Amino acid sequence: MQRAEQRIPELASKAGHAAYKTALARTGGAVVKTSQGLLVERRLDGSCTVLKQLPLGQRVQPGLVLKRSKSIDPPAKPPPADAPAAV
Repeated sequence: MQRAEQRIPELASKAGHAAYKTALARTGGAVVKTSQGLLVERRLDGSCTVLKQLPLGQRVQPGLVLKRSKSIDPPAKPPPADAPAAV
């Protein structure tokens, strides 16, 4: 069992590379990914196009739990009752 568990990183790496190649083949040869702080489009022929420069990330402590906050935008107000109906 320990021998099989030791192979997990190797198998995961191979699966990741296979998924990448499959994505290239199925999309007609283009995959969007991040590389060195840039959002890039990579093609099957090896060419690379920069789409956007990404902002620097923030370091967080291991084990930190992040929670999503609710939207800041107020909900849309319904039209007043005496307003004419839109046609």
